[in-house]
Amino acid sequence: MPDRTFRYGPPLLLAAALVAGTALLPPGIATAAPFRTDSGEVFVRVLGGTATIVPGRSGLVEISGYTGAALPAGSSLRLTAPAGARVTGTPLADAAGFQGSVTADGASGTYTYVRDSGLGSWRDSGYPFALAVDARAVPGTRLPGCTVVLTDAGGRRRASGGCTVTVGMPGPTLGEPAGGTFVSGAARLAGTSYPGARVSVLDAAEHKVCAGVARLDGTWSCTPNTPLPKGANRLHASATFNGVSAVGEDVDFTVIAHADRTTPPRP
Repeated sequence: MPDRTFRYGPPLLLAAALVAGTALLPPGIATAAPFRTDSGEVFVRVLGGTATIVPGRSGLVEISGYTGAALPAGSSLRLTAPAGARVTGTPLADAAGFQGSVTADGASGTYTYVRDSGLGSWRDSGYPFALAVDARAVPGTRLPGCTVVLTDAGGRRRASGGCTVTVGMPGPTLGEPAGGTFVSGAARLAGTSYPGARVSVLDAAEHKVCAGVARLDGTWSCTPNTPLPKGANRLHASATFNGVSAVGEDVDFTVIAHADRTTPPRP
């Protein structure tokens, strides 16, 4: 990836360089305007990372994209959490010459390089931050306000950017029939999912068996139009809401005749 650091030059050349640089931004990193550092250099915001995290859970967003010169000990990378999330950890801390810290309120987290400068420092790989998303977050939404700033040992900005955090979809459950039970082939299927989610029940071959919509209390149900085949069956639920989806765990059960549905078949 070409270096996106540009010094002052003729206006037309500078504009062309900035357009070319932003066109090469990695997927998931929003195009941003250049900014000027304290030393008078102009940079395009190149740092970024993406993550999809389910409400009430934690996930990792890895920040990468720096292409400038290796920075010496004392340089640092700070991530400010987006609205609706908080930083809970810096997994790379105490490894590879980096120390990590998180503010008490989780508003931001920082990596600080503590060894002598070496080839590829801040360039060699992604730098992971652990983020916890509020349990009330709505699946499919993007949390705004995530920013990332890389500074040198003197506190001067060397690169900037952000992260894109999308609220994921909790996995739906299929609780009726329960695993290991014996049921009728026309039995009702039911479970739980995010309220308003469209839930489809699929068999082992990914054929749709039936579908329904989760109610306000999170429950859903549907009945197969065609009775399930006798014998061993394996089903799972798949849910979609607001552009995101999730797949639940497989449930294995046995279909028997209506008259015998309470009695297991003989060996």
